[in-house]
Amino acid sequence: MKIGVLALQGAVREHVRLLEQAGAEAVAVKRVEQLSDLDGLVIPGGESTTISKLMNEYQMTEPIRQMYQSGKPIFGTCAGMILIASRIEGRDEPHLGLMDITVKRNAFGRQRESFEASLDVKGIGDQFQAVFIRAPYIEEVGPGVEILAEVDGKIVAARQGHLLAAAFHPELTDDVRFHAYFIEMVRESMVTNAEV
Repeated sequence: MKIGVLALQGAVREHVRLLEQAGAEAVAVKRVEQLSDLDGLVIPGGESTTISKLMNEYQMTEPIRQMYQSGKPIFGTCAGMILIASRIEGRDEPHLGLMDITVKRNAFGRQRESFEASLDVKGIGDQFQAVFIRAPYIEEVGPGVEILAEVDGKIVAARQGHLLAAAFHPELTDDVRFHAYFIEMVRESMVTNAEV
């Protein structure tokens, strides 16, 4: 199993470290040809508009969509969640447009409003210490989306099939549970895709 972390911006090393701790081979993805060799992909935080521009510049946008269409799991954290969303408040067009969610950017305020919260995450466990930095949240979900966690009534983690989204930065903790959950999604997809 090989999981890529899109290495255009954001906390790439931290994601690689937790994926490896949770038992996967993890690689930083900087070139489009690396995508074809992966079983799953993490799109980290950063600045969603910048990452989107770089994805287009390096011709990664369509190959990432094709990864999703071929059944390979994708995990978007913070800006990564904005990138996989189908609808973004205040923006006409989505970036990748994969997940049936509407997101609000910088929804909890600017950098100084960054905070941590202890979350109970469905399917992952209780007391997950989540780090929110200029975080978005999910305003609404489509019928196929499972809500995994909320903060003050705002949705901050969700799953739809082989897509996983978190408004926070699980890679900025030493808790491997979120990454282990994603690895399990990748393992399941490898079995399913092998059967097809």
